[in-house]
Amino acid sequence: MIVRGVLLDVDGTLLDSNDAHATAWHRALHAEGVTVSLRQVRRLIGMGADQIFSQLGISEDDRRAKRVVETKDALFREELLPTLRPTRGARDLVAKLRAEQIATIVATSASEGDLHALLEAAQVADLIVGHVTSSDAEESKPEPDIIEAAVVRSGLPKEVLVMLGDTPYDVAAATRAGVSVVCVRCGGWDDASLHGASAIYDDPQAIHDGFARSLFGRG
Repeated sequence: MIVRGVLLDVDGTLLDSNDAHATAWHRALHAEGVTVSLRQVRRLIGMGADQIFSQLGISEDDRRAKRVVETKDALFREELLPTLRPTRGARDLVAKLRAEQIATIVATSASEGDLHALLEAAQVADLIVGHVTSSDAEESKPEPDIIEAAVVRSGLPKEVLVMLGDTPYDVAAATRAGVSVVCVRCGGWDDASLHGASAIYDDPQAIHDGFARSLFGRG
């Protein structure tokens, strides 16, 4: 396989943000009287809001749902996002992909409004050209909609694309879309949870350091 494009997740993959998202969701849910543990919420991070509400048994039509999202977004943007840092090697890896003339397309469940701030925090905003967000899909990960939209955006056949993610929901979405997936552990998931990935690395730096031997460097 010769990889010509990489579909990049951001949260947990390029930005160490999964715990912050879980904290924001947990606080916003409790503000609306939804009793759920932080650990339960943390296991859902990587899905979009539609899927999280479904997992918690809350209808998106529930009046609380809109307030939860508004509170969660405000907490994350104003309080938590300024404290976040890139995952180890995030910029080095994206720069390496560009240097190797491998297309990079962001494929994230984040909103269009949040994406630029996330990429800035991950220190890769200037390296990214194409992206798809929750605005481009009817359903978020683990449904394949976002990955399928990213394949179209790339203009490349899925056989030469690889998804780079960090959660079981990235694995499920990419697999359902017929795209190979490589995962990093820095999002907080163990190897058993990431079953189905073609390869698993500690973080982007590990991929960068072994690039020639990785799926991305073959051919």
